[in-house]
Amino acid sequence: MLRKDTMAISNFWFAILFGCGLAAQAQQKTPPSADKPLILSAAIPLPNIQGRIDHFALDPGGRVFICVVGNDTVEVVETLTEKRVHTITGVPHPQGVAYSPEFNKLFVASRDGKLFIYDGTSFDLITSIDFHGDVDNLRYDAAAKRVYVGFGDEGNAAIGMVDAATNQRVQEEYKLGAHPESFQLESAGPRIFVNLPDLKQIAVIDRRTGAIAKWPLSNFEGNFPMALDESNHRLFVGTRTPPRLVVLDADAGAVISAVRCAADSDDLYYDSLYKRVYVAGGQGFISVFAQRDPSHYQLLAEIPSVTGARTAGYAARIGKKGRDRFFLGVPARAGHEAEVWVYQAQE
Repeated sequence: MLRKDTMAISNFWFAILFGCGLAAQAQQKTPPSADKPLILSAAIPLPNIQGRIDHFALDPGGRVFICVVGNDTVEVVETLTEKRVHTITGVPHPQGVAYSPEFNKLFVASRDGKLFIYDGTSFDLITSIDFHGDVDNLRYDAAAKRVYVGFGDEGNAAIGMVDAATNQRVQEEYKLGAHPESFQLESAGPRIFVNLPDLKQIAVIDRRTGAIAKWPLSNFEGNFPMALDESNHRLFVGTRTPPRLVVLDADAGAVISAVRCAADSDDLYYDSLYKRVYVAGGQGFISVFAQRDPSHYQLLAEIPSVTGARTAGYAARIGKKGRDRFFLGVPARAGHEAEVWVYQAQE
């Protein structure tokens, strides 16, 4: 009797374990959920890359330019083949990058205080401009054919400008009183919105008059990334303390909404096609928010990534594949080389 009971119990546990094994096997074969707003479609290897990955720039022709601060390089990735096609070496601590399609030039910001200008095909160095201070975020204004340069600290901190055609520094600049982080240019208006985390403020520059207003960010610190929804007059700011997506009225500066997001954010993007905001956080998540209307935002998903992956690029239908894609810089970690993860955006 005891033997029969023992056999029955053994058969019972065998069935349970066997069933669990089948379930686990089936789960492994199940493709990623198709209802996610971002689907990981590729991982582009960046071998022999060490250190922190910083900001991206996108070429409408299908290339992605990636600053690697710790490696003193700018990596060039082709989206059609999903391969690294070139490495620009010898850039001291590159932090920001901008590309001018009209002139096929690449502008690279160096923490050591210089702006480097490269030919966009051969990647030969054309010239460099010394800004005598930490050169960080860059933005290209296609209408004015100018590159806007965030640089400096405290008394010499400013947004400067370079003529993309002549490679000459424009004498006019906008003094800010603190180091500028991410900034955004209006395309239909004259304003530049600038994050000033050291002051816990947002500077608003009028390019027509040169006037500068400053909006305080009460109860928020570490305002580094920024994006702009110009049509709905909304400014998106990522803060690190506490980790929030802060939505402001772009005309009045009032806070409309503040919702929890991935911590340690350094890049965020507004997707006008799907009405979403993507926040890349160094804690290992991409927070995706739905814009229900200009004043209401709902967390759609927290997409797992890798600790330290906090810089990214987003492009609507870049290159020949015709997809809206989100590119995430993933630094090297134990047992894995650095990569660029490519996500497809979908409804």
